[in-house]
Amino acid sequence: MPALSKEAPLPAWGYALSGATGAILANTVVYPLDIIKTKLQVQKQARTDSSNEKLEEFADEHYNNSYDAFVKIYKNGGIQALYRGLPGALIGVASTNFAYFYWYGFLRSSYQKRFPQISTAMELILGAAAGALAQMLTIPVSVVTTRQQTDDSPIGFIQTGKDIVKEDDVSGLWRGLKASLVLVINPAITYGMYQRFRVAIFHNKPVITAYDSFLLGALSKSMATVVSQPLIVAKVMIQSKQKPGQQQYNSFVDALKYLAKYEGVRGLFKGIGPQISKGILVQGLLFMFRDQIELLIILLVRLIQKSRKRTVLLK
Repeated sequence: MPALSKEAPLPAWGYALSGATGAILANTVVYPLDIIKTKLQVQKQARTDSSNEKLEEFADEHYNNSYDAFVKIYKNGGIQALYRGLPGALIGVASTNFAYFYWYGFLRSSYQKRFPQISTAMELILGAAAGALAQMLTIPVSVVTTRQQTDDSPIGFIQTGKDIVKEDDVSGLWRGLKASLVLVINPAITYGMYQRFRVAIFHNKPVITAYDSFLLGALSKSMATVVSQPLIVAKVMIQSKQKPGQQQYNSFVDALKYLAKYEGVRGLFKGIGPQISKGILVQGLLFMFRDQIELLIILLVRLIQKSRKRTVLLK
């Protein structure tokens, strides 16, 4: 089935529904990569003082690379460990993407009514605005999911949320909000570049195929991930469970300072392998699924409109 042309009309709820559904399907496929990159991002390097005595031990399990993480996670917890927190994660991606695509579609359509041509800068601004609105509404789900992924205790989504509230009050559910708002540059770059690449690479195609959508999603997400990876690492560190005796982070700036001081550039970009792999697959599949779903929604809307017109004529 050919993918939807981006010029095709669709109400904001249509973009939201297709984006959320595409995100659920894409993230389910590659969820183990999400577990692996999260584990790599929250682990610390061992610190020593001037006498070479350890100041801070490794976490319960230390991972050398993505493959090592996969083997150890599977060995210690089986296939279930690679999918720990999946229900909460799917709730998170569904709610975040529904909110994001709703606001992005609404803001973009509203802007195009007044200014048909959208510049790259405006694409980024619209994407950032939609991302900020989505994050403020959905970050509690992200906080709970990150805690589930980094805490080996097999407790459910609701109980994890209750534990966070018990530890940090309700404000704990919005832990990392500032970092999340800064990170709206990631989807802003992703969707802004998607639109630019769409015009630059496929400007002669009125509709694009599912493969084309996957390629555009992979290219745009790769660029966004490289630019924002240090902030992604800092956000995950803030939202993970901080154990007694280990370094505590009050803000993403604290986390970035810690990484820069003790782990250097490598620490700022740790986990970038699985992060990019996951991003390419998720975003590529998301755009591929989303575009097909958008086309189905448009066809459904048109069928409903035709049915209503026939009903009116018969009356």
